Amino acid sequence: MLACSKCNRIPDILFEGYLEIYTPVPQLVESLKEIFNMESANPILISYDNANKLKELCEIINCSFNTKAKEMLYCSTLTAPGIKGATSIPFLQFYSRVQRPDYIEIMNNSLFTNHMQPIIKLEDNEISGYEFLMRPTNQDYPFQPYDLFQMAKESGLQSYLDSATRISSIKVGAEYLPKGIKRFINFLPSSIYDPTHCLRTTFKAVEKYEVDPNDLVFEVVETEKVNEIDHLKNIFNTYKAEGMKMALDDVGAGFATQEMLLELKPDFAKIDRSVVSYCDQDVGKQSKLSELVSIAEAEGIILLAEGIERKEEAQFCREVGMTFGQGYYFGKPTERPVPRMKL
Repeated sequence: MLACSKCNRIPDILFEGYLEIYTPVPQLVESLKEIFNMESANPILISYDNANKLKELCEIINCSFNTKAKEMLYCSTLTAPGIKGATSIPFLQFYSRVQRPDYIEIMNNSLFTNHMQPIIKLEDNEISGYEFLMRPTNQDYPFQPYDLFQMAKESGLQSYLDSATRISSIKVGAEYLPKGIKRFINFLPSSIYDPTHCLRTTFKAVEKYEVDPNDLVFEVVETEKVNEIDHLKNIFNTYKAEGMKMALDDVGAGFATQEMLLELKPDFAKIDRSVVSYCDQDVGKQSKLSELVSIAEAEGIILLAEGIERKEEAQFCREVGMTFGQGYYFGKPTERPVPRMKL
C-alpha cells in the first residue's frame, strides 16, 4: 500500500525482518531479481537480521540505479512474508530514514523544544515579543535544526516536522509568556500543501493552550524560491482568517525581495542581517533601509531589523524609522524568557 509522503505519522522501519521492494516498471523488476539473485515476483522480498544489513541492502540499490529509476522504487519492511497493509514509501525517502535512525527517533519522540529570542521595541527597548527557535532536549540525540529539517525534506517528513515544531512553539509560549507578547513562529510554505488540512493541528493547539490568536505571528522562512505566490497568499489568508498575523523573513536578501513584500503585504517584515550589519557605516545599506521604511509605511507593514549585534546598528535602525529589533545585542535565544532588557 503506497502512502502519502506528507502523512501525519512516521511509518515504522523494522531493523529485523524483510525488505519489500515494489516497482510498477517490469524492467526494474528484472534488474532487482538479477542484482539479488532472486526468482520471486514483484514485489521482491529480502530477509535481513539487523540494521546494518538493511542499510547494506539499501546501499546496493542506491549504487545500482540512476535517480530516475530509483524514483520508481518503493520500499517497506515486514515482520514476515505475506503481511498485508505495510506502508511503502519512495526508495529515496526510505533510504534517507535508514541512514539517520537517530533523526527519526528525534521526530518520533519530539526530542526538541523551542528557545526564545527577545524582540525589542527600538523606541524604548522594551520586550514586545520573542522568536521561537528549535533546540535539542536530549544530549544523546544532538542535532542542528538546519540538518534535521534537511533530512526531513529528503525523507518526506518535512510537513510532519514543521507542524510538530509549530505546535511545540505554541505550547512553550503558552507556558511562559503573558498575553500581549507576540510569538514569532517559523513555518515552511512548501510543507503546507493544503492550508485548510495542514494547519488544522496548529489551530487546535492554539485552542488547546488557550493562546490569543492575535499574539501569534507566523513567519515565512524558505531557503528555496517560492514559485507559487498564489499558494503562499492562500496560506496567509488561512492564518489571517483565524486572527493571526503574518511575517516575511529575510527581506532584502535572497528570494524575499521588495516585489514579494508588495505582493504579499505581510503584517511584519523582518529585514535580513546582511542589510542591517554595520548599516551605520554603509551608505548603500542606509539607502536600502530608508527605501524599505518608505514602502512599509505606505503599505502599513511593521518592520523588524534582524541580526543587530552593535549599539550603533540599533541606533540607526531606530532613527531611520524601524519599529522592532532582534539580535545578540539584545539577547541570545534562551530556554526561559528574560524578565527585562539589560543593555
